[in-house]
Amino acid sequence: MANKRVLIMGAAGRDFHNFNTAFRDNSAYSVVAFTATQIPNIEGRKYPAELAGSLYPQGIPIEAESELPRLIREHEIDEVYFSYSDVSNDTVMHKSALVNSLGATFSLLGPKHTLLKSRVPVVAVCAVRTGCGKSQTTRRIAALLKERGKKVVAVRHPMPYGDLVAQKVQRFAELDDLKKHDCTIEEMEEYEPHIVSGSVVYAGVDYGAILEQAQEEADVILWDGGNNDLPFYRPDLHIVVVDPLRPGHEIGYYPGEANLRMADYVVINKEIEADIDDIQEVRDNIRRVNPRAQIIDAASPIRIEDPELVRDKRVLVVEDGPTLTHGEMTFGAGVMAAERYGASELVDPRPHLKGTLVETFEKYPEIGILLPAMGYGEQQMKDLQETINATDCDTVIIGTPIDLRRIIRIDKPSVRVFYDLQEIGEPTLTTALDELFK
Repeated sequence: MANKRVLIMGAAGRDFHNFNTAFRDNSAYSVVAFTATQIPNIEGRKYPAELAGSLYPQGIPIEAESELPRLIREHEIDEVYFSYSDVSNDTVMHKSALVNSLGATFSLLGPKHTLLKSRVPVVAVCAVRTGCGKSQTTRRIAALLKERGKKVVAVRHPMPYGDLVAQKVQRFAELDDLKKHDCTIEEMEEYEPHIVSGSVVYAGVDYGAILEQAQEEADVILWDGGNNDLPFYRPDLHIVVVDPLRPGHEIGYYPGEANLRMADYVVINKEIEADIDDIQEVRDNIRRVNPRAQIIDAASPIRIEDPELVRDKRVLVVEDGPTLTHGEMTFGAGVMAAERYGASELVDPRPHLKGTLVETFEKYPEIGILLPAMGYGEQQMKDLQETINATDCDTVIIGTPIDLRRIIRIDKPSVRVFYDLQEIGEPTLTTALDELFK
């Protein structure tokens, strides 16, 4: 029987992991190409032969997702595997309809084929959407594990936007390692908090090779998920964060709903800011699809460096990029800080957008008057800096997980927003860890 001709739809993360675990050494399939979306500057490259294995001595092309119909027709594709995250269930089925209309089978790989087994315990932190609060939840769990005397190694969901061969296995133990690996703003936002708190972080492309190294120096592996993707490692404790500021999204997005159904504990975050009816809707949806899960109520209260720089001031709010773009949030920690500390006005950056940020706002017009901290490469960082400095405001509010002032030059007063997870009542994350280690 001839091998099946396959396309993998991705965004430089889950797609590579699915290939490595299910297709790399599988002669029953021939992967013709990856397609890419969500992340700029991914298409036009190749998944290199050094990572693709002996069946692909020339590597595998990475094409724009817009080329999908042409690729299916020209290469007589048998199966298309959807392999990226944080899209609505409706969007997934539209993709399926397109693929099916062209004669190919549309497939979603399940955890049975993609979860890797660790020799040490794995605590996985995932979410139902981008921007739910995974970062502060992961930081809180890391701190609790260290209080128990555990050596914590965080493994972060992939963000391989550079040289894929060089990024096969990346280890971050010091801030200088961020420079060593030419990290983007998006990467630094995820790695830096772990490094500062004393945890080693791994990331990269080949998560089997990463696991082999990480488990050698870890008492516990902390899987730090990306977007609303499923974990790559089989969790011994699966914690999923939901967002009552977007009620209903927990059962309306892929693969977030799968995470929710798999969870051992569900953290309802942002309960201070959310409406009580929205919190109850989320709680009811959790109970309906996963009645065995225990629910942890939580909040992420914010604080800023200098309230006087915000009070009665015209402020430019810079928020986490992915949260505003494919996360579809219309506000974040920066907006909440502006409101709480009495800013007189949110300044619109759109008249002053530079370079690639113009394209970002054309693709995501719902961003409105906020500025996403886009930094997928050197040019985007330059465009972000120039846009901030060209915008007429009194103060810049930095709502990103890291201090942007360390990466770019801001020529006007600025304040940074901080937020940490706080559990409300019982059970808590301590309860969850007690259950794991009893």
